[in-house]
Amino acid sequence: MNQDNYTATYSPEDNKLRLYADRRLDAETYAHVKEMGFKWAPKQELFVAPKWTPAREDFLVELAGEIELEMTTLVERAEAKAERLDALVEKRDRESNAFMRAADDLSQAFYMGQPILVGHHSERKARKTQERMHNAMDKSVKAAKSVQYWQWKAAGVERFANMKNSPRVRANRIKTLLAELRDYQRALNHAALCVKVWEKATSDETIAKLSGMRLKTGDLCYWDHQRAFRDGSMTALELRETSMRNAQKILDSETRRRWIDHVLNRLAYERDLLGPVGRYEGEITPVILQGFSREHGAHKPNAEVSETGFRLTSSAPLPLHIANAESLDLSADDWRDLMQAVGYVVPNKKPALPPILNFKAGDREIVAATGNIYGRKDAFRQIELTKEQYSKVWQDLRGTRTSACGLFRFKICKDPTSTEAYYMRPWVAVFLTDSKEHPAPDGFKEQSNSV
Repeated sequence: MNQDNYTATYSPEDNKLRLYADRRLDAETYAHVKEMGFKWAPKQELFVAPKWTPAREDFLVELAGEIELEMTTLVERAEAKAERLDALVEKRDRESNAFMRAADDLSQAFYMGQPILVGHHSERKARKTQERMHNAMDKSVKAAKSVQYWQWKAAGVERFANMKNSPRVRANRIKTLLAELRDYQRALNHAALCVKVWEKATSDETIAKLSGMRLKTGDLCYWDHQRAFRDGSMTALELRETSMRNAQKILDSETRRRWIDHVLNRLAYERDLLGPVGRYEGEITPVILQGFSREHGAHKPNAEVSETGFRLTSSAPLPLHIANAESLDLSADDWRDLMQAVGYVVPNKKPALPPILNFKAGDREIVAATGNIYGRKDAFRQIELTKEQYSKVWQDLRGTRTSACGLFRFKICKDPTSTEAYYMRPWVAVFLTDSKEHPAPDGFKEQSNSV
């Protein structure tokens, strides 16, 4: 195999691998290329795979020697495709006009409403001319419709390329990549926890108990191994060793590591195009560090203040791009640098909701901040219930509403004391008789009952 005959490229824009060949592939190579998921793109004269995988990368490296960066951008490919579609539009437009002219020429045989003379020697020729005229008109209409379709396709190609490069779509793509990263890391976390559990199981009795248990992250052993142990075809020691070996195999998987590295590289690329990530200058708190590590796949992270700054710990090893250990102790500035390096943006704190107050409204109704489409605000008469009675109301038929003044919230539910059908029962405000009673807020005292 001559590697000089092939050129392999990767495009981070669309995460696709491409294979260029300067000659026709032999049958064996072509079959292998198709087997790896590559498809022939005739207009571009290349083979393209829908997405990157370690197996496809290894195949292209073996075939071409190396993988280069794709030089044509997504916009350039879209422009080339739009040009091809525009040329097709012009071709279909010419065909439509040509068929219309042919139909017009054939229609001259029926000028001024000349009828077909039934039984006359000219009938056969006239009917043939009429059929040709109708066929030409049908082809003209079909070509005209095709013009509209290909014009729409050409515009859609350019819109799609612009959409893929928009900041909003890029930000959503980063969220998707982070979710993919957490999926890979979750499997590593589960494997590490399994190893820790099985290492502590030294007796047959303990192993027997563990064989039927599962962690919150997943099963401790494979179902077929558990069945073999129950059938007696596998001893307790064999079950332990097999389960530990399977978990360790996941931890040592080079393929999984390559997937994680690939996702991290794509994240770096997308963040670079989206714009630089600013360094967080606010106060570092354990909650911020836990949210940061959780977004990158850490298992139940716990952060606390330490002598040097803050210590982040987890029962499973932290993600490799954060720390190759179960704990990491850094100063506040070092944590800021690490979060900036991996592109983490501390989310803005959401405004706190108004407090839920439990007070007696008496004979007055409590007015909510929202209402119907006519601008009339909802008002709720109040009933008294115990916490047990309120909890028995179906959860979809109870909740809270914000008051018209916006200073407090109050509990509501479908009136459980009503004898009407559920869909007919009114919504009412609730005062819990066995909960702490609050004084009536000023916003309620000042509210108007004119709803």
